[in-house]
Amino acid sequence: MHHPASKRPLDPSIPVSPNNPCPFLRGLVGEGFVEGGTVPLNTLSQTIANATGETGLKKVWARIQVRGVAMIANGIKHILKSIWSGAQLDALRGGPLDKRGAGSRILGVDGKVNEDEIARLASFGRNYTDPNTGSSEPGLNAAEIKTFMRDNLERAGSAARWYYPLLMKFEWPILLKIIGKGKQGEQRYLSVADVRTLFEQRQFPDRINQRIASQPLLSSCQLRFRWAVALTAFVIGLGLVALVAVAEFPNQVRAMLPQKGVLVNLLPPPLPAMPETKAAYWLEQNWSLKDRHWFHHASQGTATFPVPYEWFVALEQPQLHLFSKPGLIKDSAYLERFGFIPSPQTIQTDTATLRRFGYANVYETTQASDWSTRWTPAENVDGLPVGFARMTGVVDPATSRREDDMIGLTCAACHTGQIHYQGIDVRFDGGPAMTDLKKLELATGLSIAYTLYVPFRFQRFADRVLGPDASKADRAALKQKLSTIGSFLIDWAKTYEKTIEGKTTWDGKQQQDTEEGFGRLDALNRIGNQVFSQDLAMSGVKGFEKNLHAQDAPVSYPAIWTVPWFKFAQYDASIEQPLIRNAGEALGVTALLNLSDAYPQDRLWRSSVNIRTLGWIEDMLRGPDPFKAADGPKFGGLLAPKWPSHILGDAWKLKPDRVERGRAIYAEMCSGCHLPDINTPAFWSSKRWEPSGDSKVLNAVTIPLDEIKTDPEQSLVLSKRTVDVPGFLKVNTADLQTWWQCEIPTASKSPNEMVYALGLMTVVDLVARKWMDDEKIPEAERAQMWNMARKNCLNPAPDPRYRARPLNGIWATAPYLHNGSVPSLYWLLKPQNERPQKFCMGRRDYDPDSVGFAVTANERCKTGETEFSATGSDGKPIQGNSVLGHSFERKDGESKRPGVIGRMFKDDAERYDLIEYLKTL
Repeated sequence: MHHPASKRPLDPSIPVSPNNPCPFLRGLVGEGFVEGGTVPLNTLSQTIANATGETGLKKVWARIQVRGVAMIANGIKHILKSIWSGAQLDALRGGPLDKRGAGSRILGVDGKVNEDEIARLASFGRNYTDPNTGSSEPGLNAAEIKTFMRDNLERAGSAARWYYPLLMKFEWPILLKIIGKGKQGEQRYLSVADVRTLFEQRQFPDRINQRIASQPLLSSCQLRFRWAVALTAFVIGLGLVALVAVAEFPNQVRAMLPQKGVLVNLLPPPLPAMPETKAAYWLEQNWSLKDRHWFHHASQGTATFPVPYEWFVALEQPQLHLFSKPGLIKDSAYLERFGFIPSPQTIQTDTATLRRFGYANVYETTQASDWSTRWTPAENVDGLPVGFARMTGVVDPATSRREDDMIGLTCAACHTGQIHYQGIDVRFDGGPAMTDLKKLELATGLSIAYTLYVPFRFQRFADRVLGPDASKADRAALKQKLSTIGSFLIDWAKTYEKTIEGKTTWDGKQQQDTEEGFGRLDALNRIGNQVFSQDLAMSGVKGFEKNLHAQDAPVSYPAIWTVPWFKFAQYDASIEQPLIRNAGEALGVTALLNLSDAYPQDRLWRSSVNIRTLGWIEDMLRGPDPFKAADGPKFGGLLAPKWPSHILGDAWKLKPDRVERGRAIYAEMCSGCHLPDINTPAFWSSKRWEPSGDSKVLNAVTIPLDEIKTDPEQSLVLSKRTVDVPGFLKVNTADLQTWWQCEIPTASKSPNEMVYALGLMTVVDLVARKWMDDEKIPEAERAQMWNMARKNCLNPAPDPRYRARPLNGIWATAPYLHNGSVPSLYWLLKPQNERPQKFCMGRRDYDPDSVGFAVTANERCKTGETEFSATGSDGKPIQGNSVLGHSFERKDGESKRPGVIGRMFKDDAERYDLIEYLKTL
């Protein structure tokens, strides 16, 4: 091949193979720009790109296009040879570029030009004015070329291949782009005369020759250098694009990544957008404003978050911003996106502030008397949401060393409810929270990681924690401590994943987490993982990762109003003893606990759990003895919230006629299990009330799992799961028999391996007794704390079952069934097989008609919402997510069967009558 700068004049004798059917490539060979045989892809792509007259990135793109076409020009079978050696221009016949009669047919297989076909080409065009000479000549513009190509395909009929239209989009339009005439900005046309010259003489117009000849080809070394520079620029550009995408569009980037793996965990979990709140109201429930605020922020002695309080409030949100600093993780507006409820720093403030938080006494009624003024005050100086508490006076239970204040979640984090309706927030204590604690865990861990590894973040963090004048040594020590915490969290997450991968469920399935999502938590499995695995690991006791279990039995947070007067609080009617129930919850939310034998034995079972505060909370929830009320039995303490029709407008107004019809339906279909309305004599005279000390407790109806047939997982956790404990702890479940004189045996078959229920009851009992010993609590006060009539014994019922609690406040507890699998009362009253299989949870409006959340078929979740689904992408049921059971579908004359608890409703009108009555409870 001749160098373009010394190109010889056209020599018509240069042979061009008839097996080269491409007119432009024939021109390159005929003009002497390339050889007629095998041409390297670099040479071919540079030459054609030079011919286009493009510059810069457009020229680079032209080269890339040419290389792509040239690689497949000889067919897929020859692609490796094309990449290695180059395109074989004398062997194009029969390849992808040869359309075998479906093209223009101007050039025959013998390499000769057909004048009739040139005339046919011209017939599709019109006359154009040559911009160089001013004379008129026939030609075709882009639209006319497109019509010509379409006619070629129609003429070929069945001989046309599926990819010919794609090739034609490149062939003639590119020819128009290269040798077409017309000034920039004007309509270009392809001269028929230039086409004839190209086909007959293999000759380009002089302007094309000049373009090619004026741009020498680059050497291989120069090309490699340019490619290296281009690749470097591309990588840098790609990195910048990725940085901008991650910083400004993290949710979209996260959605494109595999949902399992390292990359997706480097981005913050998506959170729902927060719509504007026009107004907020706390419903009256027999608590004063002071009691409410105290309950929201009183520490139970938990350190839920893995860093000290001052560190937590100094951490930044796990978000990347290019031109601004992210907000702090403690910002209430940020934590509200996880479902938490905003709370003021204090209620000793002005009315406008109280009203903004929903605390103003809008009902103009007399406030209940304060309980909490007698107890240790609870503060919220950083304006954290409901359920966040600062633990002061922290002492390491193993070393007895004074530690920094810690931050933990309280009862209120999970048992304070809120509904939204047309911009209004209605809030109530004791109801199910709509939080997503899993997302908060991920965000907190990621915030720690970002603080350690994202530039400038640690410096800002250290300034907040230590002060801007802190020394390098202090900063280094702080970073080392934070790094240790971060490493533990990462290692523990890996340990958890690895452990459950090798374990099966009680029915032989591979263990895997079930998404809890907004409004649900697998509390029982989480408590077991914390106490029997992580607490041991944090105490330095190795080898008990084997006790871990997947979080596969999530439940909706149960309502806790009037619960202190129930014999069993949990859905599965498992724990009767109130202190064991509450202290076990505190341990599960991560209290400090010493389970190490490396320290004096009298420190075993020492913890940060505040038994006295737990007792105060129980007192405030319980209230006075309902049977000793002067005007007849009635609940005190925390009462269920009333249907807020006085706040939310006409859609919430009760319909008296429907209420009365619903009352009769309730008596027929519901009261047998859920008992009559708590405000009726029939409720207080029920035989379900049992003597308990000098009062009574309500032993609510419990229904065997085989009869109710709702999801079985939660009812089986305590009985099917087993745990192993170190021998030095001397956990002897038979002690329960000695301490409480239980009616059924409590001894384990093995001294170290035991049923989870017995192990947890014994461990929590030991923790509570240790606290009382350390605090030197007198026997009389101990008996009061324990409420000795309520025994720490297994439920003697012979099989797994679920409790049917009274339905006071049922309207405020959606979604329904214990596992939160039914979005509204309406769907709960439909036959089980008609219930929605999927619905979205997060910050969504409440529906006063269906009482719960209105769902539509195949609804798509908004960004940050979580999807409840009964089945996975493989169509198989998801552990813990059954929507079946508790169904109303028995027909007249049909015998009773499992999972069906009542007759079929006549119609929706009857369902809505019952729903209207349920609103009044």
